[in-house]
Amino acid sequence: MPELAKKRPEFRNINAFTDLTTYRLPAAGWVSILHRISGVIMFLLLPFLIWMFDTSVSSEISFSRFTSVFQNGIGFVPGFFVKLVVLALLWSYLHHFIAGLRHLRMDFNHHAVEKKSGMFSAKVVLVLSLGLTVVLGAKLFGLY
Repeated sequence: MPELAKKRPEFRNINAFTDLTTYRLPAAGWVSILHRISGVIMFLLLPFLIWMFDTSVSSEISFSRFTSVFQNGIGFVPGFFVKLVVLALLWSYLHHFIAGLRHLRMDFNHHAVEKKSGMFSAKVVLVLSLGLTVVLGAKLFGLY
């Protein structure tokens, strides 16, 4: 008589305090959630982005003021925190853009919707967005 396979646990009513801590979200789920979070970050930081663009292109004096913000800060906000906000903006743009390209690829190529291809492309999105953020963040913080 063959052994019966061990039955996997079935979650119908998920308790947020006990079940969500043990639940492992697949890479595609992380990409989906982070895609939404990155969109919200870009939306919330849009006034800051517009201010940065306006200050950087208005004149030479405003450009020097713009670059000094990264060193000296603005008002009571230190320059290091401004760099962290710009780093968050960089990550959100890169992740949102790369994940958007992934979604476009899945719309046009129906083989990309298969589980194996979807998991691979989700991991590519995570690696590329984090890798490019590290490279640009190193430039932002003056490491090269």
